[in-house]
Amino acid sequence: MRQTPERRAHPRSTPRTLSATAPNQLVSWDITYLPTLIRGIYLYLYVFLDVFSRKIVAWQVFEQESQEHASALFKGYVWRAQIAPGELTVHSDNGAPMKGATLIATFEQLGVARSLSRPSVSNDNPYSEALFRTLKYRPENPVEPFHNLVAARAFADPLVRWYNHEHRHSAISFVTPAQRHTSADQQLLDQRHEIYRAARAKHPTRWSRETRNWRRRERVHLNPEKTKKGSIQDF
Repeated sequence: MRQTPERRAHPRSTPRTLSATAPNQLVSWDITYLPTLIRGIYLYLYVFLDVFSRKIVAWQVFEQESQEHASALFKGYVWRAQIAPGELTVHSDNGAPMKGATLIATFEQLGVARSLSRPSVSNDNPYSEALFRTLKYRPENPVEPFHNLVAARAFADPLVRWYNHEHRHSAISFVTPAQRHTSADQQLLDQRHEIYRAARAKHPTRWSRETRNWRRRERVHLNPEKTKKGSIQDF
């Protein structure tokens, strides 16, 4: 009996390190399932997330996974933000809609660079994964099966507005993504620093260590290279 030769595992290199120092430089996007009342039938939430500010810059719910939907949604974002060719990089996982010819052509037409995660490695796209956990498992508003597309969109719209304009994000010093996206966070962080400094000066015995660091984090890394001491990631 002829034996089938063993297939050698090919090493998968880590995606190149990307970073952003301002909004509209680096975007992560993904699609997540939304349940319906019919078993095995799903709706699909598309979300484009600005990695620097954590703001959702484009989103929509559709009835299928489609590169055409993603392309149209992305074009709308680039047009609204007035992003010039060569300014933006888009990162995603290896799903079929992310690698479709239509979407690739859109990126090339708009002068957008693209980056892909390794197959089946969710850690390569951590910002989108974390976002979906926040949106789908919020205790005040858990995701329940939807009757139809209209109901799903009606649910997602206020949820996205809450995330962008009310949610104090722990990774960006407890300001909202919208505030960071417009640089309104700098004044807030400066005010907090002064309040904490004054409180410590008035009651020094209450503070056993330095006050919370309210410094604005000016650079964000995606898939940073590891070093002996950890990683180069600021946060």
